[in-house]
Amino acid sequence: MKKLALALAVLTFCGAAQAKEGDLIVRMRAISVTPDVSSTSTLNAINADVNTKVVPELDFTYMWTNNIGTELILGTARHSVNTSLGNLGKVSVLPPTLTVQYHFIPDGKIRPYAGIGVNYTHFYNNDLHVGSTPVDIKSNSFGLAAQVGADFQVSQDWAINADIKKFGLRTKASIGGASLGTLKIDPWVFGVGVTRTFSLK
Repeated sequence: MKKLALALAVLTFCGAAQAKEGDLIVRMRAISVTPDVSSTSTLNAINADVNTKVVPELDFTYMWTNNIGTELILGTARHSVNTSLGNLGKVSVLPPTLTVQYHFIPDGKIRPYAGIGVNYTHFYNNDLHVGSTPVDIKSNSFGLAAQVGADFQVSQDWAINADIKKFGLRTKASIGGASLGTLKIDPWVFGVGVTRTFSLK
């Protein structure tokens, strides 16, 4: 009986290799971008905050070895900025991110990974304003990114994915040339979706 239980455990947690050297892993997720907001100067005084958004995300991971891969994360979101004085309007955020991942059990049916990297954030389509006066923001920034996640194999090439990321994301705001301070959005990103693995060899 013990041997049977052991065999069942092995079958449950081991499967055909799915994250091996030379593979391209494509993930499509629905993500919740949940800002962890802090600010300085005037923005802090008026309690600037940024709303949560649910948007799609597309990711590509290339496996350099069975355990190490590089992931390019692509997605965009449009956020409202609210203050104690009222809503300031909306701005769109495009933060393409590159992480280096370590895949702990590349040949398992449950395949956890962790990654760290950098994001380049572009703020665009800015309609932030105080009254009729536009709020100017710094259009580009760099920040760190970290992630943990796992793929849950459902077939040879398909898996269900769950992923959590943390981004360092901030911008400086001004109005009429006068600084309003720095808005630190630094979101948590919670995602679920599907994974498809392609062998490039």
